[in-house]
Amino acid sequence: MGLFDKLFRRPVPPGRDGGAFQTLTAYSPIFTTWGGQLYENELVRAAIDARARHISKLTVQTRGTARPRLQTRLRKAPNEWQTWGQFLYRVSTILDMQNNAFIVPILDEYGEATGVFPVLPSNCELVQYGGEPYIRYTFSSGRKAALPLKEVGIMTRHQYKDDFFGEKNTALSGTMGLINMQEQGIQEAVKNSNTFRFMARLANFTKPEDLAKERLRFNRENFEHEGGGLLLFPSTYADIKQIEAKSYTVDAEQMKLIQTNVYNYFAVNEDVLQSKAFGDAWSAFFDSVISVFAVQFSDVLTRMLFSERERVTGSGIDLSANRMQYMSNADKLRLSNQMMDRGVITRNEVRAMFNMPPLPAEIGDTLPVRGEYYNLGQDASKNITTGGKNESEANENEPEPGIPDNGDEPAEKQ
Repeated sequence: MGLFDKLFRRPVPPGRDGGAFQTLTAYSPIFTTWGGQLYENELVRAAIDARARHISKLTVQTRGTARPRLQTRLRKAPNEWQTWGQFLYRVSTILDMQNNAFIVPILDEYGEATGVFPVLPSNCELVQYGGEPYIRYTFSSGRKAALPLKEVGIMTRHQYKDDFFGEKNTALSGTMGLINMQEQGIQEAVKNSNTFRFMARLANFTKPEDLAKERLRFNRENFEHEGGGLLLFPSTYADIKQIEAKSYTVDAEQMKLIQTNVYNYFAVNEDVLQSKAFGDAWSAFFDSVISVFAVQFSDVLTRMLFSERERVTGSGIDLSANRMQYMSNADKLRLSNQMMDRGVITRNEVRAMFNMPPLPAEIGDTLPVRGEYYNLGQDASKNITTGGKNESEANENEPEPGIPDNGDEPAEKQ
């Protein structure tokens, strides 16, 4: 049994269906993989990879009490072939390349979901069968499969005309054409710099075949052998001139504009691509790219794997990230100094910022509030420390009100 049979256990609905599923717009509910070969371009691949690498570091968390077996499986991995990091990386890459990412459930023999898997069909369409919308996939191998639309997860970008699918990346075709022509221009410029071309008037030759033979002889004797840099020719040649080829290439400023078009399209910049984004630059990238992906992914998987009643009771899938890990060391130190002694974060949360192992819970999960005051325990109870003594010990040694603790008799009232 192959991967296709494991993912699609149910047969394709027969042909006697209601045809294409009617949407609100006149746009046909059909998605076809775009053949623009964006991923073969170095700059585009770097931009897509930068987004996918950071998205793959998100943490998948389950919540609620519904479907405990499924939640237990998902805490470990999305399926038996991938880790969550690999799964998120591929979903992000497919989404950026196709503006559509399809996630299908993996079902056991009882029809219960046991995991999820991202698929990359070459074509898919919405069809109606039994009064319900189905999404029918066609893969590059020619095999087809169909699943109810409500059981499938669809993530989209640039969704406009279609009610279910995102637009193609044809808006980037002009920029990709400029990049391609620039690369070809550079290659031709390198070739021309190593080539000598001459133009001359040749007398006493009237037949075309004689001219061709003379051109081959001249090239062979002057350029194909070691000539010492000396060009020799008989008096039959006149008006000899060297042809200097001038290849046009885009200057640095224009090339920068072309690259900026790619950066704008994928919401990245050079700092993100070169792993130099920290602090505010990283926060801006997180808010504009990673958090948007996380919200849509969480919503899609929650709707896909849990019923409406289960979602109402709080069950679902979440993506989260420790944004503090991506701060600079100076920012981390300043944040920990200001937040830890005010009882906002714990010692273990500070250690996580610096990629350090956690302390035992009774020590690391407490909330310190300025050492001279008290610590908040996990249950928010106070544990006052005074001179190395806890609150109860300190209270036992405190004198009762009105009784001096120096052994003297109470002073008489005046």
